[in-house]
Amino acid sequence: MRLIHHPDAEAELIEAAQFYEQRVPGLGARFLDAVDAAARVIEQVPQRWRVLDSDVRRYLISQFPYAIYYRALPDEIRILAFKHHSRHPDYWRHRLSD
Repeated sequence: MRLIHHPDAEAELIEAAQFYEQRVPGLGARFLDAVDAAARVIEQVPQRWRVLDSDVRRYLISQFPYAIYYRALPDEIRILAFKHHSRHPDYWRHRLSD
């Protein structure tokens, strides 16, 4: 199954990694490693996490206050957002139609 990142989600991921790297050298790389590990788990069992709304699911990234919001489609997993827990819960919803 292939992973597709919404362009805004990709930008969020890069921004978060840069933020962590500026705070503590190496922390940005650790964040990206945690995201990669989460993506591998999602790829293996995409239906495992509960549906939040419609067909959107959420996976909580361990050790960081972020979640991956994604849709598990028949031939791909579409990542809609890398959401920090402090952000408004619905800020990413417009991405469902993109």
